[in-house]
Amino acid sequence: MVKILFVCTGNICRSPSAEAVFRHIVANENLSDTIIADSVGLHGFHVGEPPDARAVAAAAQRGYSMLGLRSRRIHPQDFETFDFFLTMDIGHLKALHQICPQDQAAKIEMFLSAAPNCGATDVPDPFYGSMKEFERALDLIEIGANAWLERIKQNVF
Repeated sequence: MVKILFVCTGNICRSPSAEAVFRHIVANENLSDTIIADSVGLHGFHVGEPPDARAVAAAAQRGYSMLGLRSRRIHPQDFETFDFFLTMDIGHLKALHQICPQDQAAKIEMFLSAAPNCGATDVPDPFYGSMKEFERALDLIEIGANAWLERIKQNVF
């Protein structure tokens, strides 16, 4: 079993979008029994809240469901539970390294590191933007999610 944790700031835009997209493509590959996805925020600003309505709308337009997702904050136990921590931007990467047990640090990577030719290293935060920013974030999330699934399939299965 491979367990992936997507990480962003508040767990209401980028990381739940990545979770929804990744779960969708994993299900399409009939790998839901062997690959688990979840998402968290570094901060507890929105704990218990559903994803941002704009993120939900952008995802739904492309056939992804965010039904039942609720924001949660990263917990120390997550470092023992998950195999990969995929951060949406460099700030998240640095912040995770500050709180991560040293023996778990190798699990932390940039989400878009699996897609080096996508033209970006970070998934920009769309929270203060328009639907256009949510669409652009989702474009990058789809690229990254597909790249991570391929990487996992090549290295694990």
